[in-house]
Amino acid sequence: MRIDVITLFPDVFESVVGSSMLGIARERGVLEFFTHDLRQWALPGVHRQVDDSPYGGGAGMVLRPEPMFEALDSVRAMDTRPPLVVLVTPQGERFGQARAQALAGLERLIIVCGRYEGYDERIRSLADVELSLGDYILTGGELPAMVITDAVTRLLPGVLGDDRSAQDESFTAGLLEYPHYTRPAEYRGMEVPEVLRSGDHARIERWRASQAAERTARRRPDLLAAAWDDMTDEMRTAADLVLKANTEDE
Repeated sequence: MRIDVITLFPDVFESVVGSSMLGIARERGVLEFFTHDLRQWALPGVHRQVDDSPYGGGAGMVLRPEPMFEALDSVRAMDTRPPLVVLVTPQGERFGQARAQALAGLERLIIVCGRYEGYDERIRSLADVELSLGDYILTGGELPAMVITDAVTRLLPGVLGDDRSAQDESFTAGLLEYPHYTRPAEYRGMEVPEVLRSGDHARIERWRASQAAERTARRRPDLLAAAWDDMTDEMRTAADLVLKANTEDE
């Protein structure tokens, strides 16, 4: 997969993309990652202008359309694979695991980072999808771009040491992930559940499924409705016990 990011601050990406799983993905040739400084396509002049004051007045500065259109034209032409263009903005669709999985199936992404007060509205016509991390405002689009890149890259085949890791994670099946334990079997009076030490893999899988349902009911009950039809009777029972207890506490 190739990911291109158009940004005013390209240098901030290397410490993230050059390390951990993202760095491994680049070394293995699974990920091609490039940043492009928007000021390369700035208006002529010593100030390399990419923004301007908003029509109609108001606070802040707005990114002008000319640099962004020209930047995207140039970046598109750098590879023959057609890209999906992602605009990161607080007004976009809430980014989640399902969207990450969909993006991981593509060959190329171009992520556009905003700054200042926002984009000239005409820039939105360039995007195939607008994405947001949540209902809050950040200084710019660089952090969301890093999050999207990380979430997508770790789903690419061969990036994680065991591809099953991505299949078992929170939100992948619509529920939060079950608890994990490792050695020692007992620490400060807290013991690893016996079932995990039993060697009975079928029993372990049932326990993990029920724990995922129970944890979701306790921490994110809003997720249960979408996952309910795919849950086993044992999982539904585990979730119901938590939901009933919550109702009684109220």
